[in-house]
Amino acid sequence: MKQHIIDKIKQYDTIILHRHVRPDPDAYGSQGGLAEIIKATFPEKTVYTVGEEEPTLYFMRRLDQIEDSVYENALVIVCDTANQARICDQRYKLGKEIIKIDHHPNEDPYGDLLWVDVDAAACSQMIYELYKTSEGQLKMSDAAARLLYAGIVSDTGRFLYSSTTIDTMQYAGELMQYTFDRQELFNNMYEKDAHVLKLEGYILQHFDIDDSGVAEVRLTKELLQKFQATQAETSLLVSILGSVKGIRSWVFFIEEEDQIRVRFRSKGPVINGLAMKYGGGGHPLAAGASIYSWKEADQVLADLKTLVAGQ
Repeated sequence: MKQHIIDKIKQYDTIILHRHVRPDPDAYGSQGGLAEIIKATFPEKTVYTVGEEEPTLYFMRRLDQIEDSVYENALVIVCDTANQARICDQRYKLGKEIIKIDHHPNEDPYGDLLWVDVDAAACSQMIYELYKTSEGQLKMSDAAARLLYAGIVSDTGRFLYSSTTIDTMQYAGELMQYTFDRQELFNNMYEKDAHVLKLEGYILQHFDIDDSGVAEVRLTKELLQKFQATQAETSLLVSILGSVKGIRSWVFFIEEEDQIRVRFRSKGPVINGLAMKYGGGGHPLAAGASIYSWKEADQVLADLKTLVAGQ
């Protein structure tokens, strides 16, 4: 499949790369990293990265604004996106052919070519593997290495998550040999504004945990306004309860204008099936969904407690 993808890239003069809504560094890293590899290998090709920009990720890459007409006779590659509803910029359908590259469970097998590897720690890891196994057909650049490294570091929780493999560490080490400022990259990824740190302190003081090891955090619109925290900033805090002894699984409920974002995390119990029950999905130990009332949040929490008790 990797060779088929490379052959398609060779075939097209215009290539447009998409990723999922509400992007994280792995979404930007895989999308932008592949774009930079293609540019380095085929400078004569026209390559675009599109989607709604996330201000907290400006340090990684700025995206392109293109007209609908650009999609005519273009190859579209969608990175790090499990299902079509979560593809940022639904114009991806206008392309002549579509390739899906992803590491989430393949619940929605869209595209003309699909490469899904649920054992990959990050989609950025898959993009590096595409380069590494190309036997010289693709070229790496410093810009691509920087983006892929950031994606791998982020989606492995700085190599703490169980999804981290020997290959993950090897690829990260090889990417470190390229020229980019890792310290500056880490500062941009992990430094937090004072108002976000204050919200983090609030969360650590107010989370609830029961005897089974299930914890929850509820962040209302009013609370987020008080701390002047954006949805993207709040999402960065979901993993902080992982360091709390005794927690087996936890859920964040983050209220927005028209819905409540549900963010599941786990140290063992598989929770992506529960996310799918509520119209979401994700990885076995990290998943998400959306609900529309606090009464529904009560049911989600009850379901999570039942699930954890059964595992």
